[in-house]
Amino acid sequence: MLDLGASPGSWTLYAAERVGPSGRVLGIDLNDPEAALPPHAEIRTLDAFTIEPERLGGPFDVVISDMAPKTSGQRHADQYRSYELFMRALGLASVVLEPGGHFVGKIFQGKEFGDARNAVREAFERVRVIRPEATRDESYEVFLVGLGRRDTTD
Repeated sequence: MLDLGASPGSWTLYAAERVGPSGRVLGIDLNDPEAALPPHAEIRTLDAFTIEPERLGGPFDVVISDMAPKTSGQRHADQYRSYELFMRALGLASVVLEPGGHFVGKIFQGKEFGDARNAVREAFERVRVIRPEATRDESYEVFLVGLGRRDTTD
């Protein structure tokens, strides 16, 4: 599993527990991790926009992105920056995710949300929009989930 936007490490730790010692979890983030991780999980301090996908290893069966922009208070600007992060995560997933694999990415709903959802529809068999119950009512944060990555090697 690949975890983008991994710091402080809670999702990486959760994933490591789920895959068990025979699995592998790699997280990347701009910030150093805070979580103590088991031997089959690690977080590297890397920039998702400059990392070469080949350096990540793979293929991965799941890619999750909890990346979010530092908010400015300007709703439309924050939504667009979230869209850019989401699309970068989806782009990385398109390179490192195995056929049949799954993708989960955080995005702030805004003008570009439809474009992001359509991009997921093109790459995956099924698409879901999930708004976690713990999300504040005033938040416009959701997760786009792509299930069953299409095999594009044909």
